[in-house]
Amino acid sequence: MRLRLTPKETSFYDLFAKAADNLVVGAALLTELLGTDKSGRAVIAERMRDAEHTGDEVTHAIYRQLNSSFITPFDREDIYQLAGRLDDVMDAMEAAVDLATLYQVETLPPGVADQVDVLVRAADLTAEAMPRLRSMKDLTEYWIEINRLENQADQVYRKLLAHLFSGEYDAITVMKLREIVENLETAADNFEHVANAIETITVKES
Repeated sequence: MRLRLTPKETSFYDLFAKAADNLVVGAALLTELLGTDKSGRAVIAERMRDAEHTGDEVTHAIYRQLNSSFITPFDREDIYQLAGRLDDVMDAMEAAVDLATLYQVETLPPGVADQVDVLVRAADLTAEAMPRLRSMKDLTEYWIEINRLENQADQVYRKLLAHLFSGEYDAITVMKLREIVENLETAADNFEHVANAIETITVKES
């Protein structure tokens, strides 16, 4: 029988929840970006960098806890992977905001709002699901819905690419916008990777 947690080891769950809550902050900043012209993006980019740094700190705290814990709530490899997957989501969102700011794109294509809507929903679902990792219960609907959202994100992304190459934009603008939308698509992919990591943990522990 697997050894169960001591009180100290519940900190892993608290840290995972904190990381997921931070993704909600990042997704909200993406929403703010949509309603801001290029002159106001620098402030949002700075706030996103702060959120990304917070995410890094949480990830490192998980790794430190992992290295100092004799007993862990589930496999060490799975803890390491889940922490990294959560960090990957924030990195992709931060990159999208940073590029939109550095490239000083006048306006973002309408489809970007659809990408952001998917990311906001995925962030909310992930933050809602993370506390349930303690019991490993009632998580199936979470990863099913995240998978559905990732499929939706793929469709939005393909439509955006078609729009970018429609001839409406000059070549340089296409290159800039493509990098931004690709990072948003990567963020959606990474949300699915988080869900897959949680599914793996749940199956192993059931």
